[in-house]
Amino acid sequence: METARVLVAADKFKGSLTAVQVAERVTAGLRRVVPGLEVETLPVADGGDGTVAAAVAAGFERREARVTGPLGDPVTAAYALRGTTAVVEMAEASGLQHLPDGVFAPLTATTYGSGELLAAALDAGARSIVFGVGGSATTDGGAGMLAALGARFLDADGKPVGPGGGGLAELAEADLSGLDPRLKDVDMVLASDVDNPLTGPKGAPEVYGRQKGASEEDIAVLDAALAHYASVLGPETAALPGAGAAGGIGYGALVALGARFRPGIEVMLDVLGFAPALARATLVITGEGSLDEQTLHGKAPAGVAAAAREAGIEVVAVCGRLALSPEALSGAGIARAYALAELEPDPAVSMAQAGPLLERAAESIARDFLS
Repeated sequence: METARVLVAADKFKGSLTAVQVAERVTAGLRRVVPGLEVETLPVADGGDGTVAAAVAAGFERREARVTGPLGDPVTAAYALRGTTAVVEMAEASGLQHLPDGVFAPLTATTYGSGELLAAALDAGARSIVFGVGGSATTDGGAGMLAALGARFLDADGKPVGPGGGGLAELAEADLSGLDPRLKDVDMVLASDVDNPLTGPKGAPEVYGRQKGASEEDIAVLDAALAHYASVLGPETAALPGAGAAGGIGYGALVALGARFRPGIEVMLDVLGFAPALARATLVITGEGSLDEQTLHGKAPAGVAAAAREAGIEVVAVCGRLALSPEALSGAGIARAYALAELEPDPAVSMAQAGPLLERAAESIARDFLS
């Protein structure tokens, strides 16, 4: 009989466990039932928060830079570097995690720090950049990022417009001639798990504005301001998939930085070396905090399962809560899902005890699939 070799390629359980911790807990549970089991761990991410951590776990070097946070205060942001390839995560500089509890700035939050983080990667010698976008506190269409890289956004009086998406309503002229010349020689991939356009009913303000504290009035203001911004920079690009990612930073990267859009999990599986790890495996365990409809639209577990199914390798999933039918799971290439909610129905307790519960779930996987 073939020796069992398990590949654990799961995303974080948001709010309770990092992707690295998920892998550790699953491994511990499996080995409690099958001592000495061969387990390879490859924490994954789909471009959103946790992307740099996944790259570091795969052998990239963690680098830090002091940059401008979404509210204008300095923050420390990390990126990952291996050779001339950098993984830059916009949430590290401009993410919701940098907002104090209950404090939002939907009209003025800026992506300036994301531009500074890209510049830090260029300074470190990066010539290929995976730009993971998601989890943003911002809706400025990437204008702040571009300003940090040398662009100028001026009002009718020739003065710089204010920070954030709200300021773009006053935009009269966009001067991109001062953009960092090194950007011309960089291969930049925009990695995101969303493919929304910049504006409109499926655009960044309407779909994601509320989670960043925007009122209905703010959403209308931001949508109009971003539409005006796009009319100055290039309206065609605003309709492209990914333009609306992370408050429209996707648009800024596509229209001015020469980035090309790819689903975040596909990019990250390439960067992390998933294919060779998959070739060594007889069973794959993937997962994330919530397996739901969104999972099927480009989230990490769906990407992992699709690649494994193509290779003919069985996949099971772990999750905090499960909101997909067995048919939907099977359609995604997942044989079975093990939810912590089945072990502990109280969500607060389940999140607080996610580690031990995940070990118990992994023990069940070992009994059902490995022994």
